[in-house]
This record gives sequence, structure tokens and C-alpha cells, in this order.
Amino acid sequence: MSYTLNCSILLTELPILERAAAAKAAGFDSVEFWWPFAEAVPTDKQVDEFIASLKDAGVQLDGLNFFAGDMPGGDRGLVSWKGRCSEFKDNVAVVAAIGEATGCTSFNALYGNRLPDYSAAEQDELGLKNLLVATEGVAKIGGTVLIEPVSGTEAYPLKTAADALKVVDAVKAEGNSNIALLADFYHMAVNGDDVSAVIEAHAKDFGHIQIADAPGRGAPGTGELPLFDWINRSRELGYTGKVALEYKQDAATAFEWLKTASTNA
Repeated sequence: MSYTLNCSILLTELPILERAAAAKAAGFDSVEFWWPFAEAVPTDKQVDEFIASLKDAGVQLDGLNFFAGDMPGGDRGLVSWKGRCSEFKDNVAVVAAIGEATGCTSFNALYGNRLPDYSAAEQDELGLKNLLVATEGVAKIGGTVLIEPVSGTEAYPLKTAADALKVVDAVKAEGNSNIALLADFYHMAVNGDDVSAVIEAHAKDFGHIQIADAPGRGAPGTGELPLFDWINRSRELGYTGKVALEYKQDAATAFEWLKTASTNA
């Protein structure tokens, strides 16, 4: 199975340290997490316990977010957040250490909401600087930084694939090539992006794919999106990575669709 289970949006009935084992019990060998700690720099004990939960479960960590602030409170990343630059840089070191310990090489950097006290240009200038730090920090372990469009937060400036690719291209123009688009089909579709056109133009260069159906952000088949068609076409055009399940659904029914899924994922 080339699906990876996002354990920060699924299996939330369980404590963080029990989710990897639950993912394994559900048939998954690969997992991903948003930042699983409350702070940018957790204690060594917290990091060690998280890594141990993965290893004890026998699952591979294939995706990890950089610290994004208070996500339930509406924060969506520190990359362009003026005043929290040192915090982000400190987090990069922890992310790289976890990547080195687990073999994870894909790291999602949420860009950050627009702040009213600074211009967009000022925030983008900082965003570029911080992404250069992030790409350099994970390059040492063969890591790639991922940039994604996000829906549901008006202040978040990257809403389409084109928005995210503009940031990716700016970092590459500075000489750091280990950065790529995270193609979240749900966020792109909800924001009105032409997902099929994005796939045709960029699938071979996707750094990662995440899926949920719309409306509702539930499992495939609960909404109207042609997720399997999009996955299959991405594969045909050269995407070779995993497909992350990043949807909201009760554990009792979350994986029923896998029994009848028609996809090359």
C-alpha cells in the first residue's frame, strides 16, 4: 500500500503516542504527522518518546510538519511571521534531528497568515529567508521542504498551486533545489483551483500528495471529488511518492473505502 496515514487528523480519539500503533493495526506501514508537540522546541524526552512510538509500532514516518503555531487557534505557520524568526530557526534543527532519527525526508512548512502590521512584501522577504534556512537545515539528511496551498483561513496567502509554486520558485532561484509543491487536492479544489490542470502541468514535480473529499473533508467517496482519477493521472505523469490520507472521519468508518478503492495508489 502506498498510502500514508496522517495521524494528526485521523485517529484523534487516541493520545499522540498511541496513534502509530493504531495506524499499524489498521494496516498502514507509513504515517505522517503535523508537528506533534505544543512548542517549537520540545524536550529531549518528548522527542525520544515520539520516535520510540514510531519504532515500537513498526511504521515509517514519511511526513512531518514544521511547528506551525497554535493550529486550533488559527495559526498556520511561522515561515513568514515577523517576530518569530528565531523560534522557526530553532524548530528547523529539531525537525532535522527527528528526520535523521526516523529516516523521514519530507517536511511541510506552513507559510503563515498575513499580519496586519507588516506589508506582504516584508512578510514574503522573511518567508524566503526562513525557507532558505529550512531547506539548508534538512538538506543535510536528504530532506525536502514542502509548500502547500491551504483553504479555510482567509489570512493564509497561498491558496492555489500557483501561489505555492511562486514561493517554491523563489527559493530555487536562490540555489536551494530541495523544495517542492505539496499537492493537497482537497485544499486546491475547495479554493477553486483547476486540479486537473495542475496535475497535467506539475505532477512529475509534486513533492507529495494529500487527499480528502469535498465537501466535508471526509474520506474518499463521501464527497464529489474525482480523487482516484487525479491520483492515477498523477502516477501516469511521473509522480512516484506516497498519497497521504488527510481527512476527518471516525476511526470506525475511516478506512471502509479501501476495500473497494479503484486506484493505482
